[in-house]
Amino acid sequence: MSKAELLIFNLEEVRRRSIKVWKGIPASMLGWKPDDKAIGINEMIRHVLDAERYYHLAIENRGSLPSYESPYENREFISVEDELAVAQPYRRAFLDAIRSYTDEELAAIRIDRSDAGYVRTLQDMLLRVAYHEAVHTGQLLDYLRTAGIDRPRVWD
Repeated sequence: MSKAELLIFNLEEVRRRSIKVWKGIPASMLGWKPDDKAIGINEMIRHVLDAERYYHLAIENRGSLPSYESPYENREFISVEDELAVAQPYRRAFLDAIRSYTDEELAAIRIDRSDAGYVRTLQDMLLRVAYHEAVHTGQLLDYLRTAGIDRPRVWD
């Protein structure tokens, strides 16, 4: 298995588990947040999907973007399914881009996000993308616990 295939496998596993959590949240609770300073459940789901789009463009740019137009700008959050449908073509393009890299490119290409405090190899950056989503999925599981909502089983 190539590095790209392993990275995609990791991204797909993280997303599969995120979707289990997201779809396990009652629609009536999607706006819930633990306090006034926190972001809501729906905002966190959107943040994860939008961040993946941003990261894809930053990877193509080999660094942070000077500006970014979110595909979610001015869109109402309707449902998890709708958010996933909006994200689907961006997700496909992201995974296709990863497939195009050789093992050597994954190790050699540098992504300069000095403004965010790091410069990393492409392979490291792709692991960070998956980690970002995994952290927020864990955060949502904590939200569900705090709200007294049954938590989907992600450790299958």
